[in-house]
Amino acid sequence: MNLQEPVSHVVACPSPSDILEWHYVLEGIEGTPFAGGFYYGKIKFPPEYPYKPPGITMITPNGRFMTQKKICLSMSDFHPESWNPMWSVSSILTGLLSFMTDNTPTTGSVNTTAAEKRHLAKDSLAFNCKNTAFKKLFPEYVEKHKQEQHARQLVSEQVSAQVPQEDKCRLKLEKLGDSSVEDAKGVDTPKDARKNRKQPFPTWMMLLLVSIFGVVMALPLLQL
Repeated sequence: MNLQEPVSHVVACPSPSDILEWHYVLEGIEGTPFAGGFYYGKIKFPPEYPYKPPGITMITPNGRFMTQKKICLSMSDFHPESWNPMWSVSSILTGLLSFMTDNTPTTGSVNTTAAEKRHLAKDSLAFNCKNTAFKKLFPEYVEKHKQEQHARQLVSEQVSAQVPQEDKCRLKLEKLGDSSVEDAKGVDTPKDARKNRKQPFPTWMMLLLVSIFGVVMALPLLQL
């Protein structure tokens, strides 16, 4: 019944209180919607093992199998006629992992999109770490989750620190733009300068007024 040798993407151990109950974690395979996911479940062997097959369930929401429901496999108790007493825990879980990436419907399977599976894979470790049995049996995954949380927190703090700095730069640019507009308003264009400059009174007009009205009458008109 023991996990005879290390198997890629598979971790399993027996319950401390029941040798017939095994707990496992399947790691999602790269290139599939399950990549990055950690799927926790149980294998319950009958007292007659190895002559009778076990029941297999998955606890982590995964988008392929119902949770807490027995999964129909050729090596599960759904098909005792096809059971091989030589099958070990590692061979059972390898078969389960392979069948997980397939889309063949079976009793206990569900239909979801690849996007839904990826979303569940992303949340799987956090979900598992809420389970008391999982935390006791697989402390290495709990530690992994803590490290991921710490890394996300650092990234969040860095982003938060950059935002105020960006706001300050934006405020400086806005003030600079406003002052440039005010400066531009205060500068007369050559056209405005010509309009504001007082035009001299023509000499010929002055002589004409003196000749007609006399010096005394013309002076007030020259001051206009």
